[in-house]
Amino acid sequence: TKIQIIKGGPEAEVKIFGRKDMKAKAKAAIETLVKKQERTYSSECSVDSDASQALAERGWSRNITTRPKDVTARAAQPRIDWDQVKAGVVEWKKRKWADLPPIKKNLYIESKATHSLSEAQVEIWRKENFNIRCDDLTEGEKRPIPKPTCTFEDAFQQYPEIMQSIRRAGFQKPTPIQSQSWPIILQGIDLIGIAQTGTGKTLSYLMPGFIHIHSQPVSRKQRNGPGMLVLTPTRELALQVEAECSKYLYKGLKSVCIYGGGNRKGQIQDVTKGVDIIIATPGRLNDLQMNNFVNLRSITYLVLDEADKMLDLGFEHQIMKILLDVRPDRQTVMTTASWPDSTRRLAQSYLKQPMIVYVGTLDLVTVNTVKQNIIVTTEEEKRSLVKEFLQSLSPKDKVIVFVSRKLVADDLSSDLSIQGIPVQSLHGDREQSDRDQALEDFRTGRVKILIATDLAARGLDVSDVTHVYNYNFPRNIE
Repeated sequence: TKIQIIKGGPEAEVKIFGRKDMKAKAKAAIETLVKKQERTYSSECSVDSDASQALAERGWSRNITTRPKDVTARAAQPRIDWDQVKAGVVEWKKRKWADLPPIKKNLYIESKATHSLSEAQVEIWRKENFNIRCDDLTEGEKRPIPKPTCTFEDAFQQYPEIMQSIRRAGFQKPTPIQSQSWPIILQGIDLIGIAQTGTGKTLSYLMPGFIHIHSQPVSRKQRNGPGMLVLTPTRELALQVEAECSKYLYKGLKSVCIYGGGNRKGQIQDVTKGVDIIIATPGRLNDLQMNNFVNLRSITYLVLDEADKMLDLGFEHQIMKILLDVRPDRQTVMTTASWPDSTRRLAQSYLKQPMIVYVGTLDLVTVNTVKQNIIVTTEEEKRSLVKEFLQSLSPKDKVIVFVSRKLVADDLSSDLSIQGIPVQSLHGDREQSDRDQALEDFRTGRVKILIATDLAARGLDVSDVTHVYNYNFPRNIE
């Protein structure tokens, strides 16, 4: 049974999930706990009253007479004017951000080819490209959804350096989420992008981000801090994004990757030297922020990458602390693979009048190009079955084996290595240098088998994987 408290406080909303009989037991337990607290409160009040009466009977009236006076005095205290408090907070925020320069957000120039697309052509394009759907989440009158940029030239014809980087990379055309996201972000609109890993989400926010921070009215030298912040849930994803940043150099922009498990002293030195882009995991950035090693007031472009997984890993409080120091009128982009209630609440809190773009459907479905097999077996037979499977692979195959625990990852990888099967393992307890080496070996093909925990491998994009083997049944159907 799972119990979810939607909102804390005396009037909390509680949701109970599970079998009918277990839900009934959970409800009864909650009601018993609430009644017990009520009885405790009543008995405390009763003891107070009985004690006062006993003192009076013994002639200790002096102490008793002072108590009602105290109660009266407390009752006479003025009530808090919450409207005034809220107004004070608003005024304080205005003063806090008053000295910051304005942000230039709308940098989009629609190409002739994009402008000439009819509504019917746009609808056909969206259906043919994984059934892309878009919506404006603004309350009230809806804004028109920008037409997709079907070629790189349509999006970046005004930015020759970006076009050169794209040609060097050998890309032929944008991915669907890139085509639809770029015109929205370049217009300065907050965006929620929902798509699975490997769909090109990283470049969908990086390219407009480069243009955004270079196009601000205040030069980079005068800003006294970075202009772009990308928050990611894992070290591996942070390093992956940083590698993409370095690949597409634009106007000499400098980036730094900050993550737990890395060289803290070296990261502090990199940040204090002056950078334009910070890619970070929330925990380590929160550490540097609290110790005044990094200035976030200059951030005008924020990305919450894999937001759903950051919440799953418990980073919500760190994100809240970080964003207290980021100006509220920034532009924000959020990417996510799913759209649960927790991610929706995060979007409502930190994005302003966003548009949403999602590829396929909000409900997770199986990919029709992937064949899936389910093996029903016993715990004792699991080890022999995975060994048989791995030994049956061809030399060209590459497989990720997902396990539920770090101990299982170590145990299974050691067992396979002893039997002469070359493998690497990936989980949160390994040293960062070992994790980097494991990924490098797997990407380059030195080893064809990677044993990984699901959390450690979230967001990894390895293009030539042929098989995925879930050693333990996934804890989450996503």
